[in-house]
Amino acid sequence: MTVQPIRLFGDPVLRTAADDVVDFDKELRKLVKDLIETMQDEGGAGLAAPQLGVGLRVFSFDVDDVVGHIVNPVLSFPDEEEQDGPEGCLSIPGIYIDTKRRQNVVANGFNEFGDPVQLVGTGLMSRCVQHETDHLDGVLFLDRLDAAGRKDAMKQIRAAEWYDAAKPPTVKENPHAGGIFGAGLFSSGR
Repeated sequence: MTVQPIRLFGDPVLRTAADDVVDFDKELRKLVKDLIETMQDEGGAGLAAPQLGVGLRVFSFDVDDVVGHIVNPVLSFPDEEEQDGPEGCLSIPGIYIDTKRRQNVVANGFNEFGDPVQLVGTGLMSRCVQHETDHLDGVLFLDRLDAAGRKDAMKQIRAAEWYDAAKPPTVKENPHAGGIFGAGLFSSGR
């Protein structure tokens, strides 16, 4: 296990959809360990493989003393209930903006050995699962903000010490048709 550097906002890997994991091998198990160790070292609630520069559909989580990972997650939502609260990202350090998410989520996928797993989350766990799955789709939480939220976020980002004005990143418009929870993104997990 090794703590890895986290890719920051502006790195193209964060805007690229990750590939499905097809080999449940030693390299995947090492990636899972690196994700968990790096996430915990940074004090995060979750970390997706693209944040380490790896374009595979896997993320780790550490919410309310529940630590784990999921490979090739596919999300579904048991209801329409929403939550709105502060959200941050290890790839956008120090920036926290209120972001709408679904209150409840069910994630189906696999563990590092290829065994089927299901994660049922509410509240913070639900937020984490949605946030990390967005990373696997090349979507950042900033993309889910309204125009005023994006403007505020970009102002904070430009003032952050890690921001590089020579390589300014952009924030995309909300990519989800039909509101912040467009059925197209989550119904297939992509």
